[in-house]
Amino acid sequence: MARIRLVAGFLTVGLWTLLSRVFGFVRDVMMAAYLGAGPVTDAFFVAFSLPNMFRRFFAEGAFNFAFVPIFAKKHEAGEDAESFARDAFWGMAALLLVFSTLAVIAMPFLVWAMAAGFAQDGRFDMAVVFGRVAFPYIFFISLTALLSGMLNAVGRFTAAAAAPVLLNVVFVAAMLLADRAGWPMGLTLSYAVPVAGVAQLAMLWVAVRQAGFKMRFRRPRLTPELKRLAIIAAPAVLAGGVVQINLIVGRQVASFTENAVSWLSYADRLYQLPLGVVGIAVGVVLLPELSRRLRAGDVGAGQHSFNRGLEFSLFLTLPSAVALVVIATPIVSVLFGRGAWTEADTQATALALAIYALGLPAFVLHKVLQPLYYARHDTKRPFKFALVSLVVNAVVAIGLMPVIGFIAAALATTLAAWVMVWQLWRGARGMGQAAQLDTQMKTRMWRIILASVVMGAVLYGLNLALAEWLVVSGKRYLALLALILGGTAVYLGVGQVIGAFSLGELRAALRRSRAANSGA
Repeated sequence: MARIRLVAGFLTVGLWTLLSRVFGFVRDVMMAAYLGAGPVTDAFFVAFSLPNMFRRFFAEGAFNFAFVPIFAKKHEAGEDAESFARDAFWGMAALLLVFSTLAVIAMPFLVWAMAAGFAQDGRFDMAVVFGRVAFPYIFFISLTALLSGMLNAVGRFTAAAAAPVLLNVVFVAAMLLADRAGWPMGLTLSYAVPVAGVAQLAMLWVAVRQAGFKMRFRRPRLTPELKRLAIIAAPAVLAGGVVQINLIVGRQVASFTENAVSWLSYADRLYQLPLGVVGIAVGVVLLPELSRRLRAGDVGAGQHSFNRGLEFSLFLTLPSAVALVVIATPIVSVLFGRGAWTEADTQATALALAIYALGLPAFVLHKVLQPLYYARHDTKRPFKFALVSLVVNAVVAIGLMPVIGFIAAALATTLAAWVMVWQLWRGARGMGQAAQLDTQMKTRMWRIILASVVMGAVLYGLNLALAEWLVVSGKRYLALLALILGGTAVYLGVGQVIGAFSLGELRAALRRSRAANSGA
């Protein structure tokens, strides 16, 4: 039952994240049709990346990794968890208000720091305007992330997982309105960003109150508990900063090639589907679960939680990575190949997607391994590991740019991710039983790999067989669907036969997930 409850938590978050990614695909398909991979798209992607980058400092990354274990342990022990959360919420709100104001004033510098190559043309001024409109999103989404952490810590995953759907719904509605009213598409999308942030914060505020937390206003103050939180979070903030520097290096490399920022961004959106569904689901559920188990001294249960998170991740991530490598070109062509999109855009984006996909297992394993450290309030070692990853990323991206062009950014991201995972895994070896592979994981891991390889071979053959259909406008959607369904059927069939996973366990977890959603 414990196994089914844990997987049900993964599925609850994963299914809502999947719905958000589906709306995200609709958004990206519309953007590709309306804007293609031109200068307006480049400018918007850089502007939108700025609040998203900084929110990982304030909320979804470092802060939440420090906040969630403390809040979860207080709630589990019957202590005044809400008072701690209120101090953190209103203190963060005050800090974000000041930071957002300064960032809007300094937007030209921020854009230059993200994409110096834009200074050579009109993309720079557009990105500054878009950035000033979109940046207040960080205020709303960071507070939303803190509320999400509270809900996840008490086992209420549905509302927090559903909130990101609103972002893409607002984006789609904004593009439809802009097209009908004749508004400038890039500027309209920029205004949609903070509007979506308000909607997400409102949704989570209601959910938190329904969970029994009033969160009334409290004058910001630096309490002893917040000082402790800051001490724990500081190394994680620095580690998150290193990750963001990696992204900045990639953007800088891409900004010197026209349309490259757009190519990498569209490829990033595609591989973010499995990364988001699996990585976010596992990270959200696993951190509070490990925190509770370690507090209770239940090492065996902690090992079980870690291994089921690892197993769930590999079950979904490995076949996704293989598929994104093998059929990258038809995926990009069918999803984006219309309107202002060109064949050159397809080839460049598909190449970037295939390289990102090679690192997909590493990106997800990072989400599985990191909670082992943060559940123990160990934020220093991940920071040191991130510094090594930063050096690898910078050397590869900058060193290979003159040789292979913008694609060096994607290759550097993938290699740096694997270096980070190797360090996290090596560091976890001294954590005792909770970080060790159990018998089931050792048995199933190689079988999952084998099932993924067989699926990849079948996908390659299907891609050749359906090549003509994949370029016919009336048939290409069905052809891509046939590829995906065929690969899925082969993977599930082979995996079940060789014992890579149990479909019975998945069905039981799905039933429990649906029951949890209906009761939320």
